Amino acid sequence: MVQIKEVYQQSKCRYGSPRISFELGEQGIRASRPRVARLMQKHQIQSIIRKKYRIQTTDSSHVFTVAENHLARDFQAERPAEKWVSDLTYIRTLEGWLYLTIVLDLADRKVVDWALSETMEAEMTTVAAFQMAIRNRPLFHSLLFHSDRGVQYACSAFREQLESKPVVQSMSRKGNCWDNAVAESFFKTMKTEMIYHHQFATMQEAKLAIFEYIESFYNRKRRHSTLGYLTPYQYEELLNNQTVAA
Repeated sequence: MVQIKEVYQQSKCRYGSPRISFELGEQGIRASRPRVARLMQKHQIQSIIRKKYRIQTTDSSHVFTVAENHLARDFQAERPAEKWVSDLTYIRTLEGWLYLTIVLDLADRKVVDWALSETMEAEMTTVAAFQMAIRNRPLFHSLLFHSDRGVQYACSAFREQLESKPVVQSMSRKGNCWDNAVAESFFKTMKTEMIYHHQFATMQEAKLAIFEYIESFYNRKRRHSTLGYLTPYQYEELLNNQTVAA
């Protein structure tokens, strides 16, 4: 039980029995998921519970051209920088709202880069996030970039970023959040595991917490069932090693 509590605390109370069981296995401790679940229930330990909270961030009432849905819910990718998904959400602080834009790679589920701003203007949200993403993970082949049909992705300022690069733009169908399910799922996870459990007094406090969650925890430590319970960082290394071996 001591080891279960240690893993639970190290995840900042975010892990449930599946991830705790896998983490214990990585440490050489044999513990099945049902046994871990029973012990957690006995000692009243549970993963953080999501609060019901949702704000509409997509403004699709605009005059800009909407791209076809080329992704078509095919959320699998064989190599990094083959398919990226992106989304934007609000973060509330006592000083006002912050707007977080993320770019996530479907190959390793890594948040390639992200932008946090005090305005919803495209230059500070989608444009900034995309520019940082291609610096962090350069494009050596054609990329499919998928998002919702919000004005920040449809506007000229953002499209100009894509036109000079080997990028095919893809957008969800109107009112269909499942077309961008992986990006939506990231925000749900982040809010469940971190945002909903804080009342940020200042924007700076929120910025530091978001940095810690994405860069220190999510990309490097959080195990993903989609990746065989590897972290995005571990899966990125696996893909890179496979590329070198080939």
